[in-house]
Amino acid sequence: MSEALPGERVEDKSLGELVALASSNVSDLVRAEIDLAKMELKGDAKKAALGSVMFGVAGLIAGLIVILLSIAAAYGLVALGVWHWAAFLIVAGVYLALALALIAIGYWRIKKIEGAKRTRKTLKDDFAALRRRGDGADTPALTD
Repeated sequence: MSEALPGERVEDKSLGELVALASSNVSDLVRAEIDLAKMELKGDAKKAALGSVMFGVAGLIAGLIVILLSIAAAYGLVALGVWHWAAFLIVAGVYLALALALIAIGYWRIKKIEGAKRTRKTLKDDFAALRRRGDGADTPALTD
């Protein structure tokens, strides 16, 4: 192949050799950029995996803390004179009420999803325009 050697003048090369040299340099540059992107993404993927593992462990610990605090709240009610069974039932009832409230809020938020109304309308308009193709008599209409 034609490569620019250290003592060689570029002006002495033919047009074909210059094009070959340029395309070789471009392909080398693209290959180097792809390799760099792969290395960077590999490092980012490792960081993301480690971060997600840390979030998972933190979530597990938070779940254990909620369990322990629930038991402590129930025993706190027992210390106030509530029967054991009633204290644990009260704590469970509070969690049930919280869960029902979160379900209701989530259901309410999901019902507000519009489902890309404007996009569907513009797509229908675009397809209708393609079917008509300008309403000209000499242009056939597209069919479904």
